[in-house]
Amino acid sequence: MRGHLSPGELHTRHNSFRRHLPRQMHVSSMDFSMDSLPIRQPSIGIGRIKPELYKQKSVDSEEECKEEVETCGKLSFSLRYDYEESCLVVQILKALELPAKDFTGSSDPYVKIYLLPERKNKFQTRVQRKTLNPVFDETFQFPMEYDQLSSRKLHFSIYDFDRFTSHDMIGEVIVDNLFELSDLSREAIVWKDIHCTTTTELTTSDRRLSSEDFTVTEGKPVNPLG
Repeated sequence: MRGHLSPGELHTRHNSFRRHLPRQMHVSSMDFSMDSLPIRQPSIGIGRIKPELYKQKSVDSEEECKEEVETCGKLSFSLRYDYEESCLVVQILKALELPAKDFTGSSDPYVKIYLLPERKNKFQTRVQRKTLNPVFDETFQFPMEYDQLSSRKLHFSIYDFDRFTSHDMIGEVIVDNLFELSDLSREAIVWKDIHCTTTTELTTSDRRLSSEDFTVTEGKPVNPLG
């Protein structure tokens, strides 16, 4: 019958099918492992917050602030309030590790002190000759009521005395909060970093000043034009 194939014809067709199969379907050469498939990265939508960026920015800002503040030694002083005299008592004790301001590797430091914001009274220590670790041990009084202390600040300016030229400002200390350590009913000793500055103190009417111009009686305000 025409619909039946002989064993020889079946064998011939089977071999022919095997020869054509690899050309049409290269199944054996295909790799279906997950490693070969491209991985689609999740997209970051607009407005998505990335906390790590804000954290890094904050750290950088703190480091920049630290780098901007340059110190040049330390200043020690004490604060207390005298209730009987109604005044703030400030004792300037000493300074440590001041920078050298002359060619000998030393300085002639002194300290000016103001009470902010009005700056009405100005006090000044004696000049300490040829030292980077001066001991002042001088006491000054600012008359005021106790309830005014919270609105006042202390400003210390440390200078290097020069007999023949302008006096170089070594640095400054500003105490924003007078109650930083106590209520001032008892003496509180404070150490503060001195912040470097580049301001100079001009001589009075261009005359040559001697050390006597920068020596004051304890507790008396200094008039720079006197």
